[in-house]
Amino acid sequence: MTRTRYVIHEKDQPHFLTCTVVGWLPIFTRPDTMDIILDSWRFLQKEGRLTLYGYVILENHLHLIASAPDLAKEIGDFKSFTARRIIDYLVDRKMEVILQQLRFWKNHHKKDRDFQLWQEGSHPQQIQNDEMMLQKLEYIHLNPVKRGFVDEAEHWRYSSARNYLGKAGLIDVNTAWRG
Repeated sequence: MTRTRYVIHEKDQPHFLTCTVVGWLPIFTRPDTMDIILDSWRFLQKEGRLTLYGYVILENHLHLIASAPDLAKEIGDFKSFTARRIIDYLVDRKMEVILQQLRFWKNHHKKDRDFQLWQEGSHPQQIQNDEMMLQKLEYIHLNPVKRGFVDEAEHWRYSSARNYLGKAGLIDVNTAWRG
C-alpha cells in the first residue's frame, strides 16, 4: 500500500474520513474492539480535540465526519492509540490467526512494530456545504443496510443514524451543524 496523497487543507472544517483495517481483515466483530473505537472518540470529544458529526463502524473499516483544530494530528493519534489497544487486546486473548494476518499485511517500511492494524491514510474529503454533509451522512448510515446487515439504518448499533432520529446512540455526535 502506498502512502496517501490526500491532505487536510482547512483543518478546522468538517471532513469525511475512512479508516480501513489492513487487508480488510474483520477486526470489528466483537463489542470489545468497537468499544475501543468509541472510547477513543469519547476521550477526544471530552478533551475538546474532536467534534464528531457522524460515523459508522463496520467489520473491517469505519467512516466518520469530524472536525478538529488539527484534524490530521487527531486522526493520527486516534489510529495510533486504537491500533495499540486493539493489538494488545488480540495478544492478551492469544488470537494468533488474526495476529498472523496483521503481521503479514504490515508494510515493510514499518520496522518499529510487529503488527499493523490500519491502512495508511484516511482519504479526507472536506465537507463543502449542507448538501454534501447530508450526502455523506446518508452514505455512512446506509452502509450497513447496503451490505445486508440490517433493514433500517437506525438498527445498526455502531452508527450515528439513531442520533439523527433524535434517539440515544452509543456516543454523542453534533447533529446541529446546519448554519
